[in-house]
Parts: sequence; structure tokens; C-alpha cells
Amino acid sequence: MGAYILRRILLMIPTLFGIMAISFAVIQFAPGGPVEQVIAKLTNQGGTDRLGGGGGDAGASNLDVAGNVSSKYRGAQGLDPEFIKKLEKQFGFDKPPLERFGMMLWNYARFDFGDSYFRDISVLDLILEKMPVSISIGLWITLLSYLISIPLGIRKAVQDGSTFDVWTSGVVIVGYAIPGFLFGILLMVLFAGGSFWDWFPLRGIVSDNWDQLSWPDKIIDYFWHMTLPLTALVLSAFATTTLLTKNSFLEEIRKQYVVTARAKGLSERKVLYGHVFRNAMLIVIAGFPGAFISAFFTGSLLIENIFSLDGLGLLGFKSVIDRDYPVVFANLYIFSLLGLFVGLLSDLIYTWVDPRIDFERRDI
Repeated sequence: MGAYILRRILLMIPTLFGIMAISFAVIQFAPGGPVEQVIAKLTNQGGTDRLGGGGGDAGASNLDVAGNVSSKYRGAQGLDPEFIKKLEKQFGFDKPPLERFGMMLWNYARFDFGDSYFRDISVLDLILEKMPVSISIGLWITLLSYLISIPLGIRKAVQDGSTFDVWTSGVVIVGYAIPGFLFGILLMVLFAGGSFWDWFPLRGIVSDNWDQLSWPDKIIDYFWHMTLPLTALVLSAFATTTLLTKNSFLEEIRKQYVVTARAKGLSERKVLYGHVFRNAMLIVIAGFPGAFISAFFTGSLLIENIFSLDGLGLLGFKSVIDRDYPVVFANLYIFSLLGLFVGLLSDLIYTWVDPRIDFERRDI
């Protein structure tokens, strides 16, 4: 197993390199980079700004209103060329793309992600600042979806074709078909001071006076704020796992060893949980880390936006819109690396759940 783990870790290096290289190449052709963002802000506001990340005053003295200097940046006419060069140097665009990419990889290998372009904070501190919100969402969504999906999927498998199986399948499919963000808006209208009841808060993960509350009140306040976002996310999160659990159990129930166990006089409960459960839950349990990462980063993006939950999903979305490339690439690098390790962890969980699996005897 040690050799297998080492090979997987070594394969992560070219995989991560390919992800970063393709993303970096795509960014080079994306319009509206950080330099253009600053230019647009200056020309629209017609005043002065303090630029984040590297600092530097965009004073009125930098404007050449009388001139009409040609530039590769849209909207840069009328700006001093020297000022444009300072912007390019500040954001690192004075260097060739290959040199910038090489420097980025070298820094990221040492987990040095630099500073945000437009926020006066390092990228790593910014990510750590937003992480608790996303961890809360990811943990609760994964936990709740598994607590609902596994018992429901088992019962659907046992009662396959029954009335219970049919109507629960309908509920699961409808829930999966409804987008989480749309259901979140509906919950806001109904229960967050919209047109009906004002039972839950509209935004945030805790109240403004949370630090002044007692521990019991803090717990109540936290779940009070999380009720609507979690409800919106859980609606579709448990559907896939439910059907996966059901199909896994159905496949195992029809195998010969189950028939033999029943013929020996074992109770249905003993057959189900003593023999079938371990084999049927293999694929479900192995998918737990991936399900958490999905909910942790991507699954709650729109919900974070709707309910103003300032987590990593919302941070990544805003960074793409603002062309804050250090934050964008740091998020991509961290979660790509995390995803690769989660894939390895899932394989190790396979071997833990079923010792008969031996990856060292298989080609990768």
C-alpha cells in the first residue's frame, strides 16, 4: 500500500501542473484584467484611488487628459503611459507570461500566495478568514444528507416497488430537479420577512451581538441563521446518495450469499445489516470525502450569495468578477490539491471498508 500511495502522490504533480497551466492560459485571453479594472474605475470616477496589493496613488498628476495615447488596454486613452507601466509592474504584467507562470508555481509550491490585488490582506489570510463559514456549510450539508439518504435508501431497497418506494422516489426526483438557489429564494420570501412570515434572519451566519450571548444562546442563534440555507441545500444534496444507496443494496440483496444467509435461518435484520450493509455501503462511504469537498466549496456558491454568507464560494466568485487573480489561482490551487488528496483518501477508505481490495496489484 505504501508504494501505491507514493505513486499516487507523484502523479499529483503533473496533474496539478496541468490544471494550473490550462487555467493560466485561459486567463491570458480573458478580457478585463486587473489593469483594465483600475483604468475603468479611474476613468469612471475621474478622481484618485489607493490601489491595494502593491500600493501606489493613482493621482490626478498621472492623468494626461490632453493626450490621446494609444494603449493595448481598452479605455486607457488619455492616461499617462508611465502610469500604465506602473500599473503593469504593480500587478506583475511587466513580465512575459511564461516567467509569471513559473514564478507563480515556485511560490505556490512553498504555499506563498502573495497579496490580493484589491484588498489590503494576504491571500492566505483572506482564505482562512472565509473558511469557517464554508466549513460549517460543508459539514452540515454532508452530515444531514447522509443521515437522510442512507436510512431512506435502505428502506427503499427493502421495499422496492412498494407504494413507499414509488412516492419517495417522486419526492427525491422533484427535490433534485428544483435548483437549490431557487428554493432558497422561495424560503426567503416565505420565512425571512418577505411576503409572509418573518421567522428567520435574512443574512449572515450569526447575529451582530453574537459575542455578547451566552453559549446556549450562541448555539441557538447559529442554527437559527443556518436553518434556511441548509434547508435549501439539503433538498437536492440527498437525492443522489439516496438512489445510490438504494441501488447498491438492491444489487447486493440479489446476490447468492444473501440467499444462502436467508436459507440458514438468519433474520432479515441480521442479513441486511450483518452481511449486505458492509458491501453495499462501500461506494457510499468512499464518496464521503468528495461529497464534503463539493459542499465545502462549490455546492453552496449561490446559497452563500443569496443569504450573504461570506464563505469561500462567494469569495471565489467575487474574485473572478473583480479579476483578483492571486485569489482566483490560490483557490484553484488549494482545492485542486485538496481534491487530489481526497481522491487518494477515498481509495484508502475502500481498502478499510473492504480489505479484499488491494490497489497495489492493479495498474493505476
